[in-house]
Amino acid sequence: MKRSAEFDVIVHGASGFTGRLVAEHLARRYGTGGEVRWAMSGRSADKLAAVRDEIGAQTGVPMADTPLVIADADDPASLQALVARTKAVLTTVGPYQLYGSGLVAACAQAGTDYLDLCGETVWMRRMIEAHEAAAKASGARIVFSCGFDSIPFELGVWFLQQEAIKQFGAPVARVKGRVRAMRGKFSGGTAASLKATLAAAARDPSVVELLKDPFSLTPGFAGPRQPSGAAVAYDEDLGAWAAPFVMAAINTRNVHRSNLLMGQAYGEGFVYDEMVLTGPGEAGEAAAKAVAAGNASLGAEDGPKPGEGPSLAEREAGFYDLLFVGLGPDGRQVRAGVKGDKDPGYGSTSKMIAQAALCLVQESPELAGGIWTPGAAMQGKLVERLEREAGLRFTVE
Repeated sequence: MKRSAEFDVIVHGASGFTGRLVAEHLARRYGTGGEVRWAMSGRSADKLAAVRDEIGAQTGVPMADTPLVIADADDPASLQALVARTKAVLTTVGPYQLYGSGLVAACAQAGTDYLDLCGETVWMRRMIEAHEAAAKASGARIVFSCGFDSIPFELGVWFLQQEAIKQFGAPVARVKGRVRAMRGKFSGGTAASLKATLAAAARDPSVVELLKDPFSLTPGFAGPRQPSGAAVAYDEDLGAWAAPFVMAAINTRNVHRSNLLMGQAYGEGFVYDEMVLTGPGEAGEAAAKAVAAGNASLGAEDGPKPGEGPSLAEREAGFYDLLFVGLGPDGRQVRAGVKGDKDPGYGSTSKMIAQAALCLVQESPELAGGIWTPGAAMQGKLVERLEREAGLRFTVE
């Protein structure tokens, strides 16, 4: 990890919808030229300058001196120049399988920390294979999935397991992650990533095998059979119907990678799944079927496009409420909740990745280089920071 650099964090893709929200959060919370040295990056100087001026007008924070850095995924020299100037690059430019590989490579070689919002399992596996050795050698901490996928889920499981250790004396081998309530849209970037992944799968059958593998992000380790979560089901432990959760395919993989990176802290026999709770009885069953039907529309052509997003009022009205249930060997349960105060895909995600970057740079000097998950990398430090700065709440229930 770099011990000194011109900037603490550069927000790459700051002229895009989500990147702009990250920059707004940093401006409101830290201003410019203060305790956090940050800059905005993208392909177009004119677009970056326009966003910088608009953010300043909206936040009341003088932004004229906020540095702008020009870099393009198609220009390796510009990426090398970008990563040379900062301790960490926070990138919102996806789909990452189309636009992220060069930046990961540059960071891994230069010893610069990297954070993104990736939910593209196969690309992440390819990056682990290609760059983990270089990142370990240079000290770069490469951290994928620093938004709604998968921070609340990774840290929700970690938080629950700390309570299980207190109550039972050991972590539990079976955890259920359940979405109790959520208001907000999935981002246009999520839809674009899904389309890019489906296109890659059509070209390469090996992609399909990785997509189906619950241990696709733990090369060299395969644990026990995992629940698929692919069909509507009645959950006897919770007394409610449950529907497939569209983000489970990435979150569960990240949770298993966290377990591996922490030395199998949850045990080699750990079993984890995620679903959406819809309630008991016939009404719960009908709601679960409706959720399952709605999942199919995520990649529809009339869905959100990259760069588009909800209004401020919609972001402010959004929220999420997650439940984590650990099943002890004697039948006892331990439960934890994670709540976010903004819509998951934009309002909460933009704060989470910003605070993850600052936690990595400011509070984690001891963390070795490598390709990490945010949960394994920062654990309780990130829980505390997200509660203090990003509107999340972690509670034992």
